[in-house]
Amino acid sequence: MISKVVVALQGAMSDKEKQARWLNPDILSYFVAGGIAGAASRTVVSPLERLKIIQQVQPMTRDGQYSGVWRSLVRMWKEEGFKGYMRGNGINCLRIVPYSAVQFTTYEQLKKFFTCRGAKELDTPKRLASGALAGVTSVCTTYPLDLVRARLSIATASIPVRNETSSAVPKLDANTFGVERRSHATSTSRAIYRATELSMIGMTIKIIHEEGGIHALYRGLIPTALGVAPYVGINFAAYEALRGIMTPPGKDTVGRKLMCGALAGSVSQTLTYPFDVLRRRMQVVGMTSGSLGYEYKGALDALMTIPRAEGLRGLYRGLWPNLLKVAPSVATSFFTYEFVKEHLVAS
Repeated sequence: MISKVVVALQGAMSDKEKQARWLNPDILSYFVAGGIAGAASRTVVSPLERLKIIQQVQPMTRDGQYSGVWRSLVRMWKEEGFKGYMRGNGINCLRIVPYSAVQFTTYEQLKKFFTCRGAKELDTPKRLASGALAGVTSVCTTYPLDLVRARLSIATASIPVRNETSSAVPKLDANTFGVERRSHATSTSRAIYRATELSMIGMTIKIIHEEGGIHALYRGLIPTALGVAPYVGINFAAYEALRGIMTPPGKDTVGRKLMCGALAGSVSQTLTYPFDVLRRRMQVVGMTSGSLGYEYKGALDALMTIPRAEGLRGLYRGLWPNLLKVAPSVATSFFTYEFVKEHLVAS
């Protein structure tokens, strides 16, 4: 009888300890600070992020190309103003908060799991495995938001699209984001979306209604997971390796930390960038109300078709604006995280 009571008390104490561990003010502060830092970093580089997505999916035609970073950013401002720079950023910020929380939490838990047998530090293979699993977990939990964000990013861009039927482009009226109708069953992306569809909820409903239900929000998930796994794995492994080299005791400055993050991000993104292009192509291949001209039977077919039709450079379209956003994104993320965390912990 006494032993049962002792076991029950130990179980209750264990549950309370677990609850206290997760409700620790410091841990909650890290979650909040990480979420705010992620949203801030994405907002700062939103124009470059949107330009990257447009360049990844725009058809290979001479007309209407977004070519060159500065020229494209100026064009975006002239055609859409400040809203054009922020198109899709709201849902991206909404996505990045749980994405970052799940990713970092999973990574830390996996580090504890791999070091539970007495190892003090992870070796490179275990770091890669921890980062890869963390990346897959986070992307699977937030993928529909990423797909909707990609659609919003290209929705108002003046890139040529192909209409599947003669009625694909609706008659322009006061509620339509449109330009003049073009011949040969082509128009621009801006001509096929109504104002009510240029929001997170509106675009989500449009995709579900026109493209076959809820599963349409997960189109391209497998190639995305396959690309995120090596990207996050390399990112974490490279960052921790660079920290060991560039931030020795006594030289652990903010500038050195930022440099480590920027270098790690640049290396991992460059090595895994073709998977990012593949992800975007799979996310837009199912568009019914205005096709961009891409027809793939699956991710493997797309991976073989893109180099054959566009050359190897087709797998790296949009890489330049993507690399340009690494440094300011990492810098903003670290600065915001430290600033918010210090204030939350102090309070």
